[in-house]
Amino acid sequence: MPDAVPDPVAVQPVVAPLTNAALFLVGTIEPGGEDAVREVLPDLAAVARSLGFRYPDAGPACVAGFGSAAWDRLFGGGRPAHLHPFQELRGRLHHAPATPGDVLLHIRAERMDVCFAWAAQLLTKLGGALRIVDETHGFRYLDHRDLLGFVDGTENPVGDDARAAAIVGAEDPEFEGGSYVVVQKYLHDLTSWNALSVEEQERVIGRTKLDDVEFPDDQKPPDSHLALNTVTDPDGTERDILRANMPFGNFGQGEFGTYFIGYAADPDVTERMLRNMFLGDPPGTYDRILDFSTAVTGGLFFAPRAEFLDGPPPPPALLRSGDRPEPVSAPVRQEPVAAGPDHGSLRIGSLQESAQ
Repeated sequence: MPDAVPDPVAVQPVVAPLTNAALFLVGTIEPGGEDAVREVLPDLAAVARSLGFRYPDAGPACVAGFGSAAWDRLFGGGRPAHLHPFQELRGRLHHAPATPGDVLLHIRAERMDVCFAWAAQLLTKLGGALRIVDETHGFRYLDHRDLLGFVDGTENPVGDDARAAAIVGAEDPEFEGGSYVVVQKYLHDLTSWNALSVEEQERVIGRTKLDDVEFPDDQKPPDSHLALNTVTDPDGTERDILRANMPFGNFGQGEFGTYFIGYAADPDVTERMLRNMFLGDPPGTYDRILDFSTAVTGGLFFAPRAEFLDGPPPPPALLRSGDRPEPVSAPVRQEPVAAGPDHGSLRIGSLQESAQ
């Protein structure tokens, strides 16, 4: 009989090694499906134990997040301090859409079949309560490159820095240990991209293609991806996020791209990065990568700590009366934010070996 597998902390493992495969599922809760969704939350740990015991080398893990409107349908009591709907952005040429999504499931493992098995168990338990509106199968590509050919994730924080960037702290004690998650699916125009010279591609990114060396700050074009993606506070402190991006592709549909997923202790950091990309800093100096990568989805979720899922708070009393609370809307902010070196880059592309 095999030795018992230590608890892999495979539910809500925001800061965890990245894997060879991932399955990103975004769903909307069908009317009346709230109880079914709540009932399946404690089962996440059971699925983790089962798959982790049988396939310990696969490192199965899952993070579940909930959108702003869904939170009010599922949980009574308090709300995460900064949870709000994803903010749509319209720049001079490029658009970051906000798309439907109540529940995010970020399932990852070293094997796609294990990701698939996890999703199958959860969705079977949910029955028709959750309608999947976006499904993306991500994979690690070659030596951690995206489909544009660049290594990405090089500057992802690790260790204590990763936890500080991604995990809510004592500033919101009721939801300490959770994380805000922004997801976007980007489709690449590989024909146009591959028509560029390598030198021009490098100017778009701000990094060399072959050996993955970042340009010095004074040599980065102001509209390069790296130049626009660091967020710096007024006191000079650089703010970071933890990315778990993965490439995806479908030859039959001709779709190739990157699934961006960024975890943050404060969603404003990620949102400021997006404003720099789509609106520009200064205004109009948008991220040139958007000429070749189109955002087709956008969502903001909160992933509570695992203990919250084991014993979620009672459902909101409003549900018993058939009423529905209105989603909390955040003000649309259009001003760009100062950018700097690339340590806060969204890293639209593939991923590093692991985020400790």
